[in-house]
Amino acid sequence: MFKPLSFYIGLRYTAAKRRNHFISFISLTSMIGLMLGVAVLIIVLSVMNGFDRELKLRILGMVPHAIIEGAGPLENWEAIDAAVEKHPRVLAAAPFIQGQAMVTGGGEVRGVLLNGILPDQERTVSIIEDHMEQGSLDDLKSGEFGIIIGRFLASSLRLQLGDKITVVLPEASVTPAGVLPRLKRFTVKGVFSVGAELDGSYTLIHMDDAAKLMRTDGKAQGIRLLVDDLFAAPRVAEQAAQLLTGRYYVSDWTRTHGNLFQAIRMEKTMIGLLLMFIVAVAAFNIVSTLVMVVTDKTADIAILRTMGATPARIMRIFIVQGAVIGVFGTLVGTVLGIVGALNVSAFISWLEGALGHQFLSADVYFISYLPSQLLWEDVMIISGSGLAMSLLATIYPAWRASRIDPADALRYE
Repeated sequence: MFKPLSFYIGLRYTAAKRRNHFISFISLTSMIGLMLGVAVLIIVLSVMNGFDRELKLRILGMVPHAIIEGAGPLENWEAIDAAVEKHPRVLAAAPFIQGQAMVTGGGEVRGVLLNGILPDQERTVSIIEDHMEQGSLDDLKSGEFGIIIGRFLASSLRLQLGDKITVVLPEASVTPAGVLPRLKRFTVKGVFSVGAELDGSYTLIHMDDAAKLMRTDGKAQGIRLLVDDLFAAPRVAEQAAQLLTGRYYVSDWTRTHGNLFQAIRMEKTMIGLLLMFIVAVAAFNIVSTLVMVVTDKTADIAILRTMGATPARIMRIFIVQGAVIGVFGTLVGTVLGIVGALNVSAFISWLEGALGHQFLSADVYFISYLPSQLLWEDVMIISGSGLAMSLLATIYPAWRASRIDPADALRYE
């Protein structure tokens, strides 16, 4: 069976037992280092992708993807709602009234974001119905002045279902008794938990109650949009606003929570670059391995040259030898990384059970488990980078081997 000579000899050199065991040890450590570097990089980036996904699903599932507002309360919000839903990329729309407020209960005071919503429409644009621990959106009835609060807020104010809570608006009302703050007593109708900072500052009331409290004459403040692609939200909101007659203002999640996701993306990039240096160090250990192999095989190279082997063929022999180490280490590392990324969540859960200690507490972090999301584009980039650095590392030792003079090498043999 025909085999290219360079490929055949390179494989023989890789598989052969060397007289110098130190060279074999260095070759093995180079392969293991490359393997571990690739595997760790895939697992770490998958975990960061998992955190990024959880943030998107939880935080951006609660806050609006985009909103459309007018110069004042929207008199014809029903028509605006129907018009924007005609946009092919708008999945749903819902009216809202929003404002800052303070709530008091259990002797404590907290600042919150008060959201007036229509329960039937809110569940089409928000994930809150899936994260209700007590009560439901349907418990918000017009005129009953009920409120739904987050778990952290309920815990800090020591509130339970049915308890009373006072909502204070940062606006004063002039009465015969003097200037008094505008306030209203609400009944806790539900408690939600999305495992994010929203649990301590996000509250929901019926839009009719919000209209009375904020004196909007039953009109909505704006329209909230749910779009098919988060990163297309700014463009979709602009296009949806163009379907309307009149002057409207648009905003989207990149203005309210964009810094959070930019920070996560930058952190992922920086950690990826730092871990890539580990792969680079392991890959360039192949240089020292091949340099010692070339020194050990000087006599063999000289004999091959006297038998007619060209410098290019000698160079290809050692490129093949180094490439085998790099390809094997990268491929095995990729397989280990994929397996690890797919099972790291289950492994951490098992380890927490075995040690009796929870690494991610829901009271501290926004989730209580270690998420992981394997992205194949990350796997391709990491594997491709590992292979490229491995091949680059073979060039210098192979070039040195091709420059060996047969006469000088065999002079003292």
